[in-house]
Amino acid sequence: MSEQNSWHNQDKFWELFEPILFNQQRQSSTKVEVEQVVSLLKIQHNDRILDLCCGTGRHSLEMSQQGFDVVGVDRTASFIEKAKQKAEKNNLKAEFIVGDMREYCQPSSFNIVMNLFGSFGYFEDPDDDRQVVENMYASLYPGGRFLIETMGKEILARGFQEREWSEEGDTLVLAERKPQQHWGRIQTRWIVIKGNQRVEHTVSVRSYSAVELSSLLADCGFAKVQVYGDLEGLDYDQGAKRLVVIGTK
Repeated sequence: MSEQNSWHNQDKFWELFEPILFNQQRQSSTKVEVEQVVSLLKIQHNDRILDLCCGTGRHSLEMSQQGFDVVGVDRTASFIEKAKQKAEKNNLKAEFIVGDMREYCQPSSFNIVMNLFGSFGYFEDPDDDRQVVENMYASLYPGGRFLIETMGKEILARGFQEREWSEEGDTLVLAERKPQQHWGRIQTRWIVIKGNQRVEHTVSVRSYSAVELSSLLADCGFAKVQVYGDLEGLDYDQGAKRLVVIGTK
């Protein structure tokens, strides 16, 4: 499959999965997640924040509501348009930009960069992931922090579910997963059924262990790298829920 036709470059995929990715349960957890990020990173109100892969802007908008200076970037134009509409409707100053995370770079422009909800590891070429980290390093002021929150390889292996299904309103969602490349990637076959419509997409995401992801940040220049097991700052151990890695420039 060419890079142009990869799943992460298909607007139809993201538009189909929008109500699943940003369901009511996730929307209701936004305020708590933002409060956790603010506390963990010790964000100040004069800090400038980049929300990388912001989707429809749920974290960016909440941060803007709390008075923070936020820029949200996402490659899906329809997501950015919805984020802009929400910001305008609520008279919020958050800025939203259509951009590819491999290309977006604003040297020495941000105090904080956050990449939340497993929005890392999409690309076939691992050098693309490195490029993203290098871009974010360059985009930070000295002393700035870059936070990645994802599902660590250790957590995936511990609680691996080969098949699962869920319902979102009148939509049935089926998922079939299998590890590839010795757990280096997770391939998921998504089947979405709504009425008489059935749509299928296959997604492959690179999985990182705590050591692999923290080493990537260190290799890209981050002077201090910390690892946590969730956004509350708990240890990354056998009880970890997520992999959270923070690099300080």
